[in-house]
Amino acid sequence: MLKKRKRRLSAMTGFCFLVIQMSLWLMPVRVYAAPEVSAPSYVVMEASTGQIICEQDADTRRSPASITKIMTLLVVFDHLKSGRIRLDDLVTTSAYAKSMGGSQVFLEEGETQTLDTMLKCITVSSGNDASVAVAEYIAGSEGEFVRLMNEKAESLGLKNTHFVDCCGLTESDDHYTSANDVALMSRELITKYPEIFNYSGIWMEDIEHRTAKGSSYFTLSSTNKLLKQYEWATGLKTGSTSKALYCLSATANKDGMELIAVILAAPTGKDRFADAITLLNYGYSVSAMYTDENKDALPAQKVEGGVEEQVNLVFAEPFHYLDTTGSDLSAIEKEISLPEVIPAPIAEGDAIGEAVYKLNGERIGSVSILAAKSVEEAGFKDYLYKIWIRFLVS
Repeated sequence: MLKKRKRRLSAMTGFCFLVIQMSLWLMPVRVYAAPEVSAPSYVVMEASTGQIICEQDADTRRSPASITKIMTLLVVFDHLKSGRIRLDDLVTTSAYAKSMGGSQVFLEEGETQTLDTMLKCITVSSGNDASVAVAEYIAGSEGEFVRLMNEKAESLGLKNTHFVDCCGLTESDDHYTSANDVALMSRELITKYPEIFNYSGIWMEDIEHRTAKGSSYFTLSSTNKLLKQYEWATGLKTGSTSKALYCLSATANKDGMELIAVILAAPTGKDRFADAITLLNYGYSVSAMYTDENKDALPAQKVEGGVEEQVNLVFAEPFHYLDTTGSDLSAIEKEISLPEVIPAPIAEGDAIGEAVYKLNGERIGSVSILAAKSVEEAGFKDYLYKIWIRFLVS
């Protein structure tokens, strides 16, 4: 009788354990209600990973108004990086650039400003005149600059974007983008050229107009009221026309997590900023970031048939993982995967292996492990030299 009771107790214990395990396996992932905003199209994206946290009607083509200038700025910074232009270059305003209506900083024909000042005029006050002046300086004409903008859009894989001007003043049906595409171009700009924040974070700044009529001062005032309404705001660009309504690509950085919130076609200017705050707060409330800077040392790798017998290794980049399910990120495991030996020749930067990251046994990402230097294939003389060295050592 006692043995039977023990067997029943053991069976019940096992059954209970199985039920508990199954309940854990079947436990639903934490689900958050989507935020309610006034804008019909929006996206919230984490910048380092490009992961979308939430979205609505994100691929519908809409008129972007001055959010167009995000691509204008991206092309400008690409040219700065290449060395073809410099921030202290003088940019002259043409009659055509002066004639731009809408948002402007009232540049006069023949007036020169440094490219650095022009970037402030574009980013802070959304100057259409400054945008066209810079476009003409870089490409010779606005039309040729717009071609560069569309080439850049294509290279970024923006399938719902096409530009016909560099400032967004036009209301042509051929000038369009989508919330998702704006998030992607914004991400490219802020991650590749974080110096944009030196401009997009300016609230007010005076510039000096120097023309044949004399000198005068003009105060640049940011069109991005989020800078005063949201403590973590860093930028990026506003836009509005009667066709586009009110648009915003808002960037923010809270505790090292950088988010992008894109709002298109909000009904009012106040609505777009309120929507941005709602979306950014939502993004931060549901997200947790895991970052591995990958600064730990890697073992030197054995080289077969090379001038050198081993090569040092480096991680290609840090690893970022964004979680929106409430997972325990301390459970993330890192596994180094490398071959036993690498055949020569090896070029610096060649991918040798990878660091694989897993959470609860599931792969969540990886980072390549690269050769830190080149190793040439050994020739006959190299082998003779190695034999000679070994003979001397022995």
